[in-house]
Amino acid sequence: MATYSSSLYISNLVKIHHENHNALRFRLSPSLVRDTSDSGLKRTKFSVRAEANLVSPNWDAWKPDMGSKAPSLSDIFWPSAGAFAAMAVLGKMDHMLAKKGVSMTIAPLGAVCAVLFATPSTPGARKYNMFMAQMGCAAIGVFAFSIFGPGWLSRSVALSASLAFMIYTRSVHPPAASLPLLFIDVVKFHHLKFWYILFPGAAGCLLLCLIQEVVCYLKDNVKF
Repeated sequence: MATYSSSLYISNLVKIHHENHNALRFRLSPSLVRDTSDSGLKRTKFSVRAEANLVSPNWDAWKPDMGSKAPSLSDIFWPSAGAFAAMAVLGKMDHMLAKKGVSMTIAPLGAVCAVLFATPSTPGARKYNMFMAQMGCAAIGVFAFSIFGPGWLSRSVALSASLAFMIYTRSVHPPAASLPLLFIDVVKFHHLKFWYILFPGAAGCLLLCLIQEVVCYLKDNVKF
């Protein structure tokens, strides 16, 4: 009669921490194999498998990034000064374009300032992402309003389609997601129709790109 023998060797419990500080736990996985020796016995081998320990939550996302060095005074001042200059110029343009019913000082451009001036190296600050997302999402907002009119359905469809558009075109730019909602909810933009694709979003971003170049130059060359 065939006999079975099993052996279990556990030396100690090993914990491995990855960069995300998620521990790995080890699990025994039995597998039955035939011994090739003359005895013809079958034996059970135990293999060790590592699995991510997802039980303990990762609280690092709730903490500030302590790995990077503290920002200098110039790193804080120049982006803030750039934001002030951007809103001042856009406000002046508002005054000039008031008769045509075009407003350049809109909330999404404030978010664009934060992305361009404070985090210029992130994917959202890429010029392709910004202009593709701004123009595409603005067009989606106009389409959604023309089909569904004002209301929750138009906003829901426009936002959903905007996210799908940015993901498909690889142009994720978070501030652009608010452009279709702005067009649907703010009556003074309705008369622009498809001109909304250029004003105020794309035109405002073009101005902010120019200011970003100045801000980045000052951050790199004028430090204090």
